[in-house]
Amino acid sequence: MTSKVKDPARHTHSVKEYKFTKTEKIIRALSDKVVKAQRPIRILEAIQWGDDVKRAFFKSKFKKLPKVNAAYYKKRKLKYNLDKKIQEFESIETEIRTKLGQFNGASIIMQRMCREYASAMKMLKARGTRDFAKLSSQLYGSTKEAFYAGAPTLQDLAKQVGQVLENVELSNFNERDEKRHSATQAASIMQTHLRSYFHDHRNLINVQTSNTIIADAAAGAEQIKLNSKVRFSDRTIRQLEVHEGWVHLGTTLNGLSQPVCTFLSKGAPSSTITQEGLAILVEILTLSSYPTRIRRINNRVRAIDMAENGADFIDIFNFFREHRLDEEGAYNAAARVFRGSTASGKPFTKDLAYTKGFIAIYNYMRLAFAKGLYSHIPMLFVGKSTLEDLRIIIDLHEEGLVKSPKYVPPFFQDPAGLISWAAYSIFISQMDMDKIADDYRNLLRE
Repeated sequence: MTSKVKDPARHTHSVKEYKFTKTEKIIRALSDKVVKAQRPIRILEAIQWGDDVKRAFFKSKFKKLPKVNAAYYKKRKLKYNLDKKIQEFESIETEIRTKLGQFNGASIIMQRMCREYASAMKMLKARGTRDFAKLSSQLYGSTKEAFYAGAPTLQDLAKQVGQVLENVELSNFNERDEKRHSATQAASIMQTHLRSYFHDHRNLINVQTSNTIIADAAAGAEQIKLNSKVRFSDRTIRQLEVHEGWVHLGTTLNGLSQPVCTFLSKGAPSSTITQEGLAILVEILTLSSYPTRIRRINNRVRAIDMAENGADFIDIFNFFREHRLDEEGAYNAAARVFRGSTASGKPFTKDLAYTKGFIAIYNYMRLAFAKGLYSHIPMLFVGKSTLEDLRIIIDLHEEGLVKSPKYVPPFFQDPAGLISWAAYSIFISQMDMDKIADDYRNLLRE
């Protein structure tokens, strides 16, 4: 039987007729339910602080902790009932097991997504309480986590990266670092580049300015928003192009093109780690990142670590002021750490995703090349997936249930250069850098 595929995310693309098998119909119907259930959820929107909190903090000359607690969040109504959402995801999870079984590949992924969304709803219920940060760390991790048994932690990595960056002289900027573009100009440049990259969707790609986002940029289904209050350099435009465009927008469009496993168009909280890690990796491989950018990401990890160890909002605000941010920037950076929590509570740990995800993806990629499995790497772009689910997604792809991703960065489509890099990288990583430093001491004298 041939059915017209209606996109679950109300996507505007025309979708060709697709002949579903009986199993595919079941997977598609359940997948659509997961996508529909999560549609109104906006975690970051639900936990952000209002302008009233910022005004009060500035009025106190940065001396009084923001008054954010459970009562504050209770006044900030959501567009959905949290308890009903939890019940909805629990019900869908039960239906998935009933119709697909517990160990079917698509079933495993969708069950996990339902559990994560239910956990995210419980986290939002705990806004402004001690439990919020505990649930956050379960979804996004903690700086105290090791990369493997006996390995360094994110806390250790942040310290080491910070020491390296302290030795980088940032005053030798060139014309690529000049913030000479308004947000409108930057949006026009990015839109031209991305419409060329997303060739089959070029007329649907839009880059617009916004005065409602806190970050410099944010990616949606076919749209990227740039902060209208920010000026952009050529370097930041390129970084945003590959990070927000090639990766975040690319994985969204690839997920939306799936005729059966439509759940790949939307990511549960844990997919944030893989998606942000992949975006940082692509930044680095395209030489689009830069020291100030890495410093900002690393300082967020350090700030979260401080908050996990008892630092309050004022401590973190002062930390960012000491690290070259102005009062406005320091406030926004500190608010990212404590949003959803309280000004003296434990942190919201989502911003660990960039570093945690990068290390995980980087290690996987090197090992995949070493084992001759480089054909698996492009499947990381198939949608809003997680590294943990990659083996299942490859199986679903071999079964014909998942389509190959259309938009994959060029160096993953033709990995010859990366294979050469990986061949040496794995050996070099085994060398003792302290001993090498001793031997190179004379060469490194100033």
